[in-house]
Amino acid sequence: MYHLYILRCSDGTFYTGITTDLARRLAEHNFFKRGAKYTHARRPVQLVYTKKFRTKSAALKTEFKIKQLTREEKILLIARATAC
Repeated sequence: MYHLYILRCSDGTFYTGITTDLARRLAEHNFFKRGAKYTHARRPVQLVYTKKFRTKSAALKTEFKIKQLTREEKILLIARATAC
């Protein structure tokens, strides 16, 4: 199972990624050097969106699409997910 996730960084920006272990990856972003270089300088980060996928390919395709969205479109995506 693959998890696509969006993090809100301390400076208000968003970071999107995929992982097979969401709890481990979130800890890496917040506490360890293994987190992405982008989030390392913008700690703490907060998980604001997640979606599960059966295949890595599907997760990567959706990650690419989300990364193409504008900031406003990402905010709407997150808002729709939290409203459910």
